[in-house]
Amino acid sequence: MKVRRLALLVVLVTGLATAPPAPALALQSAHGLTVTAVRQLDPRLFAVTVKTAALPGPVSIYILLAPGYASHPRRRYPVFYLLHGTSGQASDWTKLGNAEKVIGSAPLITVMPDIALNDGGGGWCTDWPGGAQSWETFHIHQLIPWIDANLRTIATRAGRAIAGLSQGGFCSLSYAARHPDLFGVALGYSGAPDIWYDADARLGAMTIINATEVGLDSVAPDTFFGNPLSDGINWAAHDPATLAENLRDTRIYMYWGNGLPGPFDTGAPNPEAMLIEGAVWRDNNDFQARLDSLGIPAYFDDYGDGTHSWPYWSRDLQSSIGQISADFAHPWPAPAQVTYTSGEERYSVYGWAVSMHRSARELSTLADGTAGGFELSGSGSATVLTPPVYRTGSRYQVSVFGPHASGSRVLTAGREGRLTIQVPLGPPNPYAQYTLQAQVAGTSVYSTSAIIRRIRRRANPPRRRA
Repeated sequence: MKVRRLALLVVLVTGLATAPPAPALALQSAHGLTVTAVRQLDPRLFAVTVKTAALPGPVSIYILLAPGYASHPRRRYPVFYLLHGTSGQASDWTKLGNAEKVIGSAPLITVMPDIALNDGGGGWCTDWPGGAQSWETFHIHQLIPWIDANLRTIATRAGRAIAGLSQGGFCSLSYAARHPDLFGVALGYSGAPDIWYDADARLGAMTIINATEVGLDSVAPDTFFGNPLSDGINWAAHDPATLAENLRDTRIYMYWGNGLPGPFDTGAPNPEAMLIEGAVWRDNNDFQARLDSLGIPAYFDDYGDGTHSWPYWSRDLQSSIGQISADFAHPWPAPAQVTYTSGEERYSVYGWAVSMHRSARELSTLADGTAGGFELSGSGSATVLTPPVYRTGSRYQVSVFGPHASGSRVLTAGREGRLTIQVPLGPPNPYAQYTLQAQVAGTSVYSTSAIIRRIRRRANPPRRRA
């Protein structure tokens, strides 16, 4: 009897050991991404290679499925976008950060894309002004909709979080600040969330970014953001500290050390890892002061001794994965009033779309946007397309008032329930914001408010009897 039981146990164990992995994902080309290769590394982990016109070479995407993804075909999962750092690659978090074990049984899909080509330094998650590489286009406008089209995701802000280490930590906070309607949670592990707002952080960021451009990517200085003297507005437009108000309704978690050898630093000291984390310490303290000054809630873990190295980032992930899962389970709602700052000529957020008409690039802000109206700040004029919150075919009175605007118009909501509103602001500034010329001449900011009221039809008066 015991022999039979032992034989049965051997058969069961052998069967488990030789059981085939879960079926490969049927990933389709879409949204500007052409799938060229899919490798299944284990039952949950896939390495995908894609091509895109946004970048001059192929890029990798590692996808870690949630436990039970294959056995629960009707269930949808939130997505955790996890970015590597300078001179890294998509496989780093699984090979160096032990991400599969650390994430464990968390009920989410983890997507780990390249932020650099051919193990280069990285492009700092921007569409380069010269057009050679467009990382934001790849990550935001192609990768996210491609993931949502191919996997069973919760394709809303409440179902997305983004995190990254070092350069990837800048990317995660920059993307969350530029696209707050896409991510409900943002995290930085030894990141650089302030590249412009504070002077000391700006100097450190310029030094590191120029070193990445010249020393690692073999491109000219000021390739990623442009020259800070003539293109300072582009630096500011990607800077999480400058755009901090955009993060008010995002759950934020930041982790960093001070650069001194800590519990995971064994053997001879690593001067480079110490120096970089020392710069990170200053940068994150500036960012914390910025958020504190605005009263924006966030979690900051200035954990003291620790260098710019993988054991600390793996620990950061371990410390935060439970909170990420909890935030997915209990997400913050979208803001009732939308306030958003951008340096782009055209931008959209939470269903609002703004087109600026001005002479030079500068920051503009849509504030307190609701169905009842909004305020827009900047110079020149703008066309504002509202979210689809109005009754199709109904008429609305739109009143605008400001230093160079006054009056009312009657507009009819289109088929999608939106209104198109022309907003005068004031004389356009002749020089781009943050240039030397603008510092001398000044950058004027004008604010115009718009009030939107529905015009209700009067009830027909009762007919008089003859």
